[in-house]
Amino acid sequence: MGRSERHAGELPPGQRIQRGWPVTHYGPVPRFKADRWEFRVFGATADGDKTCWNHAEFAALPYATVIADFHCVTKFSMLGIEWGGVSTDTVVKLAPPADDVTHVMVWAEYGYSSNIRIEDFLDDKSIFATHKGGEPLTAEHGFPVRLVVPGLYAWKGPKWVRGVEYMTADRRGFWEERGYHNLGDPWTEQRYSYQEGPGDGPEL
Repeated sequence: MGRSERHAGELPPGQRIQRGWPVTHYGPVPRFKADRWEFRVFGATADGDKTCWNHAEFAALPYATVIADFHCVTKFSMLGIEWGGVSTDTVVKLAPPADDVTHVMVWAEYGYSSNIRIEDFLDDKSIFATHKGGEPLTAEHGFPVRLVVPGLYAWKGPKWVRGVEYMTADRRGFWEERGYHNLGDPWTEQRYSYQEGPGDGPEL
């Protein structure tokens, strides 16, 4: 049972229920151009090669739905949300990592990145979401693809995802280099880097 399943439907400490879905992100909303869009899996892959899908190919991958919670580090939570898209497990099966991969770096538009432990990335409810509540995501909420990792704070799941890098050692992502906690577990309120203990992440 993954972290998200153990705490499904529960409110983490310091969080409040949010009735709507606020728009929170850094920088402008990117303009989607289907003919230029590509999703890449690269880094420490099992065969040493990268795998790429254009938008039509990615949209044709097996579609999954999960019911999962969403916890923003700004202290709002949404419980029992239906997310639809491509499971992280599907991506890993189609583009497997090398045996010694321990983390992934999820890359998004404008060079934004988020580092995640492989076990959190492969949580049963982690999904590259294209839909929420049966409706396509809006541009402001990450269309065409955002990652949802319900067992972690939502900043760990970037909007406007463009690829996954397999890594054999941890490396901090965008917000993790700028004062946010390297792990981001909402159940222990891992919000900021000053809270990190030994072994929680690479040195800043």
